[in-house]
Amino acid sequence: MGTTEIIFIFVIYLLLFGSKGIPSLAKTMGEGVRHFRSATDEIQREILKGTDNISRDFKKATDLRSKPQSTDSKNKPDKKKTRSDS
Repeated sequence: MGTTEIIFIFVIYLLLFGSKGIPSLAKTMGEGVRHFRSATDEIQREILKGTDNISRDFKKATDLRSKPQSTDSKNKPDKKKTRSDS
């Protein structure tokens, strides 16, 4: 909402409820803004928590790929004798 729209709504509210309704309107708007901010913060926390998990998993995967493989004989493929070797 733009500033003009808020002012227009405020003028209509004044015409309908008078100046005695302004404190209740301000209280209601304050509670609404507070609720909206808390919901926004909670959503942001959830998103950051999810991206932290993804980043951690990605780092683990890249660390596993970058480790050099062992040179044990267990990991080397067995050489089989062919007919030409005999």
